[in-house]
Amino acid sequence: MTAPGPVRIATRGSALALWQANHIAALVRAADSAASVEIVVVSTEGDRRLDVPLAQIGGKGVFVKEVQSAVLDGRADVAVHSAKDLPALTPDGLTIAAVPERGDARDALVGCRLVDLGPGSTIATGSPRRRSQLRDLVTGLEFAELRGNIDSRLSQAPTFDGIVVAVAALQRLGRSPSVVDMIPVDQMVPQVGQATLAVECRVDNLDLVALLGRLDHAETRVALTAERAFLERLGGDCDLPAGAHAILGLDGEISMTGVLDAGAASMSRSMAVGNDPVEVGRRVAGQLLEVAAHYGPGRGVGSGGV
Repeated sequence: MTAPGPVRIATRGSALALWQANHIAALVRAADSAASVEIVVVSTEGDRRLDVPLAQIGGKGVFVKEVQSAVLDGRADVAVHSAKDLPALTPDGLTIAAVPERGDARDALVGCRLVDLGPGSTIATGSPRRRSQLRDLVTGLEFAELRGNIDSRLSQAPTFDGIVVAVAALQRLGRSPSVVDMIPVDQMVPQVGQATLAVECRVDNLDLVALLGRLDHAETRVALTAERAFLERLGGDCDLPAGAHAILGLDGEISMTGVLDAGAASMSRSMAVGNDPVEVGRRVAGQLLEVAAHYGPGRGVGSGGV
């Protein structure tokens, strides 16, 4: 059943965010040919303060709060997010009504290849998760801060030996830099929810919840549930240099790999397999927290955003 009037989709205004919102709009129209859709652009603190590292202005959650508020106060009906930007706990009054099929979750080096890097090479990324894993892969790397939308980041690539971006962002916007090295997820574990979209609406809008539920991709929903359980067990927000990637096998078992910079000599890694996504996610996080407790405060836990 189509909600009365247009379905108003709140989104950030970047090219990638607009692609995501329009992608969801197309899926809504495909699910209900009678549905009309309107895009509502919302400015977020994370977009406005590009000169400040994310960890200093509240972590990745600064990209979603204003978009969620637009739904809660009635300016919009739906919020579309990159799932990687969401804290683990959904605000009261909202529900993640749809998790469409995941894209390519890998990270990519742009401007260089991993095998060409060595001591003194400078890689630009604002993500401590990416820095920690690259530090393990290549000895002696140096790092520079990088913020901004995908085109702004790509324009800065020649300034450094390379930059790191999400493969899904390149694919969705049709960007094809001349040198791209896509790093397998077993070498660089992605951020929780990377390449996944999360579609929120008010929990009491039952007609819309039902409509959006038709966009759900079961395997992606299970994987995201496991990864968000991992994030919640670590503390509920995106302020740790950590990553997790879950896969649902043909036998229905969930396999998850998680990483956390706990201040050890290298990034700590844990794996688990099971049938309950929440249990698997929490188990992987718990194992990593045990390592963190052993090493105590260091360069890892609590030192920046995922």
